[in-house]
Amino acid sequence: MGNDGGSIPDRRDLVKSKKKAEQADKANQTRAVWFFCALSKRPLQEPIVSCALGKLYNKDAIIEHLLDKTAYGDAAKICGHIRSLKDIKVLKLTQISPPPPPDSSADVAKFVCPLTFKEMNGGQPFVYILTCGCVFSQSGLRTVLGSSPSNGNTAPGESPTAADEQLEVCPQCATKFSRSSDIFVINPPLEEEERMYAAMELRRSLEPVKKSKKRKAGADAVADEVGTKKKKASPEGHSPSPASGLNPKISAASRSLAQSLAVEEAKRKAGMSDAVKSLYRDKNDAPRKETFMTMGTFTRYA
Repeated sequence: MGNDGGSIPDRRDLVKSKKKAEQADKANQTRAVWFFCALSKRPLQEPIVSCALGKLYNKDAIIEHLLDKTAYGDAAKICGHIRSLKDIKVLKLTQISPPPPPDSSADVAKFVCPLTFKEMNGGQPFVYILTCGCVFSQSGLRTVLGSSPSNGNTAPGESPTAADEQLEVCPQCATKFSRSSDIFVINPPLEEEERMYAAMELRRSLEPVKKSKKRKAGADAVADEVGTKKKKASPEGHSPSPASGLNPKISAASRSLAQSLAVEEAKRKAGMSDAVKSLYRDKNDAPRKETFMTMGTFTRYA
């Protein structure tokens, strides 16, 4: 090998080692969850809402999803747990001062904690209170309350027992909330998100079941409704009248219409000639042997 103008292969050219798995950029992932809507992937704009799992959404995107489930292809995976607007909370965010210019990039922090003035950019964990929607940094709220927002015995969003129940006052709007069940972490880690999901399922399982009555379709429903009204209107032992279940206004209108039609029919018959009148007969008259083709003509018999 060599001295022939060719190349000499090396070990790294002959032995192919397994490539390392590509790792996602954590900085890009942080910007994606803190500055962009989790559903529409557009920059976050007020009103901003959050769900029981702490994800951030634009409210208009959630409304669009609820109206049309096919508006976003991955909606079932991202926010399939959102059934209605009752499952989200509008967040009360504190604008950074001075606010960033309108033409600034989307990954610039626009909100801060009103207690510590730390920027809401993913560098510090933030939480929101379910009863009022106010947003604080976790460390700032812990300092004000004097201990950890979550007591460790109850998962975020889980209904606590009577012994664990402890009401606090929001330091921004003075709304009462439960320290153990009304504080939700925004964009939590995967393990914390799993605990929040389990707490959400437990909370929904304790909700009372709504009873829905299936209505009968078509004429069966109308017949049952009219029959029920007739039974209520008629006294015991007496058969109800045909119009007992009808609206009085409708009955009066039908009677006046029948009378007007009878008057017009009488006027029409009064203006008929005898020949035209002979074509018509009353239902009480005796039947005639001749037909309308032989009526009033001479019939010759053999």
